[in-house]
Amino acid sequence: MKIAKTLSILGIAVAGITLAGCRAGGENQGLEYAPQMYHSVAYEPLTQIQDAETKGDLISTREDGKGEYFNSNVHNPHGMNMREPAPNTVPRNKNGYLPYRYKAFEIEEAGAAMKNPIKLDDAVVDEGKRLYQLYCTPCHGAGGQGDGPVGNIIGGVANLTGGAYTGLSEGHIFHVITKGKGRMGAHGSQITPENRWKIVHYVKQELQGGQNADNAVAEAVVDQETQVETPAN
Repeated sequence: MKIAKTLSILGIAVAGITLAGCRAGGENQGLEYAPQMYHSVAYEPLTQIQDAETKGDLISTREDGKGEYFNSNVHNPHGMNMREPAPNTVPRNKNGYLPYRYKAFEIEEAGAAMKNPIKLDDAVVDEGKRLYQLYCTPCHGAGGQGDGPVGNIIGGVANLTGGAYTGLSEGHIFHVITKGKGRMGAHGSQITPENRWKIVHYVKQELQGGQNADNAVAEAVVDQETQVETPAN
């Protein structure tokens, strides 16, 4: 009994000390685990604090001993955190694609102007199928007939395998995936442009049997592969 009572008293004392030590107020932030995770340093976009400016006054928990506010970059001679883009330039993604500028209502212009930039091959179609199953099957169904579990509930989902839908251009389908149309919401923020084009390849090649598909890129690839595989005379 005495041991249990002693342990209880010690436990209460430790808990009280711990709670008192964690108490915050005024300038006292209390005890924190990994304070750098809670208190981020705001940097000016066009300036960098050089290590010499800290003069060792800042308390550091970094392994390299540098100050908490050290953000110098030896590969940045201009000393800016944020560089301004060159005048009159347009940002592109890693594949060189320009920002998508067509509005939702410009579906005819987008469909006529855009061609699928992804080279068509079996691997691309297989990846397009995987992406279709991930993003499109709930509404359009595995076979593209608009009979997915969600499509059966909301109704009015397009049957991609018949009617006028088989005559849609690849650019048209890409635009609808990006901006949405009718009951279909926009998926531009969820699916990257490359993956959208892969889904388009799968829809046109597998679900629609290649009808009205732009195979210019694919044919060029096939010709090139044939030339490589043909033995020299």
